[in-house]
Amino acid sequence: MPVITRRGLLQASGLIVPSLAAPAYAQGAPPSKPDRIVVNASGGAMANFLRRAYFADFEREHGIRVIDTSPVDFGKLRAMVNSGNPEWTVTEIGGQDADRAREMNLVEPIDTSIVDLSKYPAIGRQSHIFVGSAYSTVLGFRSDVFKDGSHPKGWAEFWDVARFPGARSLRNHPVDNLEFALLADGVPMDKLYPLDMDRAFRKLDQIRPHIAVWWSTGAQPAQMLVDKEVVLATGWNGRFFELAKKNAPVGSEFRGGSLKSSAWGIPRGTRHAYWGQKFLQTMTNPKLQAIYATELSYAGLHPDTVNYVAEELRPLLPTAPANLAQQFWLDVAWWTENGARAQERWNRWMLQRG
Repeated sequence: MPVITRRGLLQASGLIVPSLAAPAYAQGAPPSKPDRIVVNASGGAMANFLRRAYFADFEREHGIRVIDTSPVDFGKLRAMVNSGNPEWTVTEIGGQDADRAREMNLVEPIDTSIVDLSKYPAIGRQSHIFVGSAYSTVLGFRSDVFKDGSHPKGWAEFWDVARFPGARSLRNHPVDNLEFALLADGVPMDKLYPLDMDRAFRKLDQIRPHIAVWWSTGAQPAQMLVDKEVVLATGWNGRFFELAKKNAPVGSEFRGGSLKSSAWGIPRGTRHAYWGQKFLQTMTNPKLQAIYATELSYAGLHPDTVNYVAEELRPLLPTAPANLAQQFWLDVAWWTENGARAQERWNRWMLQRG
């Protein structure tokens, strides 16, 4: 779910390519329809949202049943591809595994003669990975404590405990926190990477005494804000979105938010790859993306999607134009290369100041 210069990073990672060889089926009649395809995803409530947003529409249009399985499992994907007989037609791919899947030749190229990405931003036009949706780590706040827009507007103000007093919470993990610390220290969003870890940890030293809880699960920051355990917290925008829909006194500030994307791919060698491409095309439909966004706030990258979301919900979406312009894409390539080193340093830092 990536920026150095963004285009430079994507070219270096092989995510943007001049052209792709068209699969054989693109040159002639489509293959016969199977009675079903298998889509592997995260499961749980997510499966219901996917069915309402995408599975049902694909079934209506093509007359092919969608069988959903879970969970997402990179090891199983690799084993199935290596066996030469993948059972999945399409699979979600977790976190940094998307780059690995492409590098290890585990996924088919995206056939852009079927999957229309022409309106997508550069980060959504990848050679082998389909970006299904985006989410963000943002600044959450108690709107009854910081009334009428008086909450911190970005990370420099989150760090300003004199102007914005109260208990805070950050995630117990270096991802996002290093970026937020550097933004608080004045680094421009487009100059974040490569991350200056020394500078980031010096800035984290300043906020450390004011962090009441280091959260480790996605539900924690939202619940702590509801319970008034803290008045400011980082968290995943979808958790704050759920509270906003219930009129809880919790708001979100997207300025300086850290964007990530969900990743989907077609396992290399799967029998029904053509229909996998057709399924991904279904996922590009902005009206269907709006259904998914309304449920979770995790909107797809088609620029028209926001137009099909209720007007009162649009400001809560990370991909709403005004919000998108104020955020950065997490540089997955940097974290893939440096994540272990950053985590080791984070662990030492937490122990030294525990």
